Amino acid sequence: MIYLRGWTLNLVTLVAMVSVLFLTGAVAAEVGAEPDNFPDMEHVEWSRNATIYEVNLRQFTQEGTINAFAQQLPRLKKLGVDILWLMPVQPIGKVKRKGPLGSYYSISDYTAVNPEFGSLDDFKKMVKAAHQLGMKVILDWVPNHTAWDHPWTSQHKNWYKLNAQGELYPATFSGDTVEVWEDVTQLNYAQPDMRKAMIAALLFWIRDTDIDGFRCDVASAVPVDFWEQARKELDAVKPVFMLAEADLKTLHHSAFDMTYGWDLADLMRRFSAGKADVQAFRDWITVPYNGFARSAYRMHFTNNHDFNTWDGTDAELYGAAYEPFIVLTFTLPGMPLIYGGQEARLTKRLEFFKRDPIQWDHYELAPLYTELVALKHRNPALANGQYGAQAEVLDSGNSAVLAYRRHLGSNRVTVAINLSGQTQSYHLPGADVLKLGAWRWQIDETR
Repeated sequence: MIYLRGWTLNLVTLVAMVSVLFLTGAVAAEVGAEPDNFPDMEHVEWSRNATIYEVNLRQFTQEGTINAFAQQLPRLKKLGVDILWLMPVQPIGKVKRKGPLGSYYSISDYTAVNPEFGSLDDFKKMVKAAHQLGMKVILDWVPNHTAWDHPWTSQHKNWYKLNAQGELYPATFSGDTVEVWEDVTQLNYAQPDMRKAMIAALLFWIRDTDIDGFRCDVASAVPVDFWEQARKELDAVKPVFMLAEADLKTLHHSAFDMTYGWDLADLMRRFSAGKADVQAFRDWITVPYNGFARSAYRMHFTNNHDFNTWDGTDAELYGAAYEPFIVLTFTLPGMPLIYGGQEARLTKRLEFFKRDPIQWDHYELAPLYTELVALKHRNPALANGQYGAQAEVLDSGNSAVLAYRRHLGSNRVTVAINLSGQTQSYHLPGADVLKLGAWRWQIDETR
């Protein structure tokens, strides 16, 4: 959750906030050093060549409800979606609320459904319908903080981080800058009873609604040992899939299946801003699994709810490079993400704190996404983690053409992408000279 970018603190406020952080131990790292090697984590079978799709429920339909979204499930199945990631569906706090409807990530009750979206029964029916179509459902989980009017703030004040005066304070993070989230207050994972209550809330959704896992917000701000315990207890009920909004290697040991591939996303943005060249992509590919264990799924994306609202649309971020970058996310090692609306070439930054429905006037990019999902499904070399193949850079004979191959057994997928605005000639070892139009690509499969 990143929705206070641009927040400015004067010197007095900054000093006060940093003082609070040190007094409460918030500055201290809550995760240990990252070991160099991990045993391979086994992943649920249905995740191994999967594509994930993020649902911004408030904006997905004109109605903004679970039932209205459920009507779109057959279309998403036709697109080829395997995993549906729903942004939080729980009630949103009213105290210090941002905008008329507030943030999804300011939760006032972990085990209920926001009436804005519908009922718990609506949610259960939607999950059942998705399962009947062969799709899995994971729910966005907010473990780091709650709304100010969550019952825990009054019933269990000691479950929160407190300032020197023993009072709750806004969730505050120290990095390159101090970031303050005014509408939420931060939980204290030094409290064993809070940990038990959090795991009980996670288990509620697995047992009562039959979801298949969680996407965990700000996962790196929560101790790794909590996640490892939670994963153990969740898996005891049913094998789950866990996605962390983080990029820490430690989270892949026994807690999370997948972390965010911000490294590739940042590289694509730097390239589009003229701050990186095609060679930077070759260099990125040549680091095996980008320093992560082979079994670590990395989620690759051109956009998501944070990027879209706070940074820009695909057109703003990538210009003409957007479509070839979609190809990168589907054919390099990792699991591709589609953000809801991208198949309709989402051309606006969706509002975060109020209704701003996606305009589904056309589905211009649906054929491209459908083709790429099918490509991933039918080629074992493109599978995720240890089930697929690492990418090998190929010499294209042209600095503007990125070429690579993934080869597993008899299956081989070769990709060439023209990352320039002019037609380019290229040739791969042992092959004839070919041409690619501006920002176009060629994918060859051998099975």
